[in-house]
Amino acid sequence: MTPGEIRQLLDGVRAGTIATAEAEGQLLEELRRQPYEDLGFARVDHHRAVRQGFPEVVLGLGKTPAQIAEISARIATRDAPLLVTRASAEAWEAVRARVPGVEYHELARAITLRKPLPRASGTIAIASAGTSDLPVAEEAAVTADIMGNDVVRIYDVGVAGIHRVLAERERLAAARVIIVVAGMEGALPSVVAGLVNVPVIAVPTSVGYGASFGGVAALLGMLNTCANGVAVVNIDNGFGAGCMASLINHR
Repeated sequence: MTPGEIRQLLDGVRAGTIATAEAEGQLLEELRRQPYEDLGFARVDHHRAVRQGFPEVVLGLGKTPAQIAEISARIATRDAPLLVTRASAEAWEAVRARVPGVEYHELARAITLRKPLPRASGTIAIASAGTSDLPVAEEAAVTADIMGNDVVRIYDVGVAGIHRVLAERERLAAARVIIVVAGMEGALPSVVAGLVNVPVIAVPTSVGYGASFGGVAALLGMLNTCANGVAVVNIDNGFGAGCMASLINHR
């Protein structure tokens, strides 16, 4: 049960549309099922939505399609939104056999099930340096969207053609928080942060040639930025950036 559902239940009692005994029964049943459900191979954290405002997110890496489907089905039984990251098409087939209405975002490699959530009033802008960075950028975009945010995509604006990002200055400045995704030398977050007065979340990607060391060069470049207001997540961690941006945007 999410904080919003608890609020609706209490409002119903106050308005007289829900009997006190009925509300008590629903809350007691929810407490009996908290805080997790043991599936043997996984313990599904149903209390996550109460603590953090969004249900447990399923990482698809290292899990079989059957395991992903079982965890997803248990989350969906709570009438909760669902997000599975790093999921294959095979995993999506297994999940949609158990959970009607799920979507597969091929580029982001994510599975989602939409449910009504409070929408943040601000927007999250997501800028990517190049087309090769789009899988990570889309993971961030799908994450931010399913968590109740309006997302603006500003793609292929890397520093090799800096006029492209300068042309997007107004859209960047209008966002409440900006996610900047870049590989190679990882310079784009510094440029963006120098143009705006909002938080910038930098995401290094593993895109690049040999000396990029699988994204380490971009990571170090972003950590050593001289621009103000830049925070850095791990290499290729679009989900982490989307989640952090959502927390900022909902404040």
